[in-house]
Amino acid sequence: MRIMKPPKDYKEDLNSVIELMNNTQDLKLDIWREHVVFTGHWWIGVTLTIVPWLLWIFFRNKESSNRLLFVGFFLMIFSTFLDFIGTKSGLWFYYYDVIPFIPAFVPWDITLIPVSVMLLIEWKPQVNPFTKGLLFSGITAFAVEPLFVWIGLYQPVHWQHYYSFPIFFLLYLISHFLSKRKNFKQVSN
Repeated sequence: MRIMKPPKDYKEDLNSVIELMNNTQDLKLDIWREHVVFTGHWWIGVTLTIVPWLLWIFFRNKESSNRLLFVGFFLMIFSTFLDFIGTKSGLWFYYYDVIPFIPAFVPWDITLIPVSVMLLIEWKPQVNPFTKGLLFSGITAFAVEPLFVWIGLYQPVHWQHYYSFPIFFLLYLISHFLSKRKNFKQVSN
C-alpha cells in the first residue's frame, strides 16, 4: 500500500498557520495581562472554579464520592468536548480566561456543570430523574446562560439558549444513569 504524500507546500502552509496561532496566543496573553487578570470578571471565574468544589467536598455523601466523581469526570469530558466544538465552530465564545493558556470555559465545564449535577443527583434521590433533568436543564439554559451573557462572561453568536435545553437534559439523564450503575468493585481494607 502506497502512502500518499501531501503537496510540497503543505508543511510551509501549516508552519505559517502555526506561526500565526503562536502570534495570536502571544497577543491574547498580552491582552489578558493588561485587561483581564485581577478584574472583577476574572475573580468571578476564579470563584466559580473553586467554590463549587469546596461546597461539594463539605456537603456530599462521603459514601457516594467515588460514584459521583465518576459522573463528574464524565460530565467534565463531555461538556468540555461540546464547548470546544461550539467555540471552534463560532457558535459562542467566552470572555475572561481564568488562565490564558486553557480555554475560558473551564470554570463551567470542570466545575459548575459537574458539581451541580452531582449535588442534584444526591438531593432528594427519590425524585424522578426526568423531573430533576427538566429542573437542571431549565435553570441552566434559561437562567444561568442568560445571566452569564448579562454579566459579560459568555456570548452566544449562532446559538439560542433553548438549543442548550435538550443537551443539558440529556447530560443529566446520562449522568443519573451512570450514577446508578452497580458494577463498581468494592475494595475492602
